[in-house]
Amino acid sequence: MTTSSSERGVSLGMPELPAPAYPDDVRARLETDAREIIARYPDSRSALLPLLHLVQSEEGHVTRTGMQFCADVLRLTTAEVTAVATFYTMYRRRPSGDYQVGVCTNTLCAVMGGDAIFEELQEHLGVGNGETTDDGKITLEHIECNAACDFAPVVMVNWEFFDNQTVQSAKRLVDDLRIGHTVTPTRGAPLCTFKETARILAGFPDERDGAVEAGGSAGPASLVGLRLAKGETAPARVVHPRDGGPHDEPHGRTPGDTAPHEPSPGEHLSSHDAPQDTSASDPAHPAGPTAEEGE
Repeated sequence: MTTSSSERGVSLGMPELPAPAYPDDVRARLETDAREIIARYPDSRSALLPLLHLVQSEEGHVTRTGMQFCADVLRLTTAEVTAVATFYTMYRRRPSGDYQVGVCTNTLCAVMGGDAIFEELQEHLGVGNGETTDDGKITLEHIECNAACDFAPVVMVNWEFFDNQTVQSAKRLVDDLRIGHTVTPTRGAPLCTFKETARILAGFPDERDGAVEAGGSAGPASLVGLRLAKGETAPARVVHPRDGGPHDEPHGRTPGDTAPHEPSPGEHLSSHDAPQDTSASDPAHPAGPTAEEGE
């Protein structure tokens, strides 16, 4: 038995019509911005990434019209522009919310509660991965590692950090965003809309008071390696479990002969350290128990 092309979801009709043009006033404004961006590069083709952010700042996602604009000003084919726009996940291909809420579900964040947060937010907001709430405020997605593992589990809103989240704090976060309450990131600049964020990523200055001065830093665990490389702390060494629990004693030594070593804050901690309770190991963890694989 064979299936028709329509049953397989394959269209054999007329080719798609050319993308509609921007209104004249919008195109003139974007061309002015585009010339400023292109002038930063010795090869105009190198300006494609910030130009895609520019057109994304216009409509909240990269439309066919936006890609045609980029192709025109850079003298590229639409196929070349589309290949780039579809490769990077930072470019949205369909309408999205004012706030892109990303929950890290990479390994460490996941076991610390990221998976539970993402599952709960989907139910709480009534959307799936990459979908937007009916009010157009929130687009929810799971994201890969954002290099903030010592603050796990991490939620990002328009690429600003919200650290050490729980299910309840993440639900409060999205609720406040939807009703317009002021929300302050743990680190980084004050929040702005996704369109405003896209314009900043295109390379234009953030002119909001205090936004440039605001910032954050990696946590102590992230900086241990850097301090070691600079010789600012003692070399790394293996230490006994901090809880003094059972472990293999050297030959001839009986338990209790010597108290377990208590590492100082400057010492590098090893895999012998007692793990902290997580949502996977402790059902009472604020993030809630994680689901079994496949559930």
